[in-house]
Amino acid sequence: MAQAKNNMAASKSRSEEKVTSVTGKTPVTKELLLKLYKDMLLIRRFEEKAGQLYGMGLIGGFCHLYIGQEAVVVGMQNCITPNDAVITSYRDHGHMIACGMDPKGIMAELTGRIGGFSKGKGGSMHMFSTEKHFYGGHGIVGAQVPLGTGIAFAHKYRGNGALSLVYFGDGSVNQGQVYEAFNMASLWQLPVIYIIENNEYAMGTSVKRSHSTTELFRRGEGFAIPGKQVDGMDVLAVREAGQEAVEYVRSGKGPFLLEMKTYRYRGHSMSDPAKYRSKEEVEKYKEQHDPIEGLKARMVRDNVANEDALKEIDKQIKLVVTEAADFAQNSPEPPESELWTDVLV
Repeated sequence: MAQAKNNMAASKSRSEEKVTSVTGKTPVTKELLLKLYKDMLLIRRFEEKAGQLYGMGLIGGFCHLYIGQEAVVVGMQNCITPNDAVITSYRDHGHMIACGMDPKGIMAELTGRIGGFSKGKGGSMHMFSTEKHFYGGHGIVGAQVPLGTGIAFAHKYRGNGALSLVYFGDGSVNQGQVYEAFNMASLWQLPVIYIIENNEYAMGTSVKRSHSTTELFRRGEGFAIPGKQVDGMDVLAVREAGQEAVEYVRSGKGPFLLEMKTYRYRGHSMSDPAKYRSKEEVEKYKEQHDPIEGLKARMVRDNVANEDALKEIDKQIKLVVTEAADFAQNSPEPPESELWTDVLV
């Protein structure tokens, strides 16, 4: 019995060992590194399975995959509390998983089944969870920015100490409603962090061809909103910048803007052949900047986990995703009566 307790204590001690973060400012535990890895890998495997189901005709409508961008939402989610709010665009599966929503319910919603988070009526782009304080993926470009700003206003009005994470892409940055929201957030010092997921191509047009300035983190300067550009392919860099932004906002100073330089490996949606960029460019990102492989290499190097342990993690995550796909396919479609529920007049 005593030996077992000693082993448990030793195991806990090893998991709490500190390893240096990307800049050396914020030490992280081995336990945290493994959590970040698992969270990103779950999103990656889930999205790969979603792509397969779409190809099989089991997912209809639009389907925007998050493959390649996993470090952004995983890094940010590990900076906030369960009481903080999250809102994003239509590329939302990864955000929901990072918020702790059940993969089974997400996959069921993708396939239009009653077991989904919106009872199969919302599909890929429209689901939410008030329990997890996830306020939706939104199909209208940039629409989530004023909505997320409104959520931040509610937090301040109620004095509950919570903040709002508002995710949007580089394609949304030129929308007028974004700057109206910036103005109000700064004027009223709202507790909101704006996160631009700059994957370089919006719907298919390069940032260099569609933006007068490509330094998107400066877009808040006209409203006295500080900004920072971050390597969005490095989960530790994201987490470190996120902690800085969270500390700033929680201190009552108002909004903060983070530009995450990231990259999506797939097309804008499953129907996009992505011919506007070269295969060589995509392969370069996969080989040199992949967020999951980068963290994996770091953990092996720092003796956080060996290859066998990481293979076992991948095996367990694939099992979770397979169970989610099975649940979705076995869940019935919503009855016609559901057309008349959840409709507000």
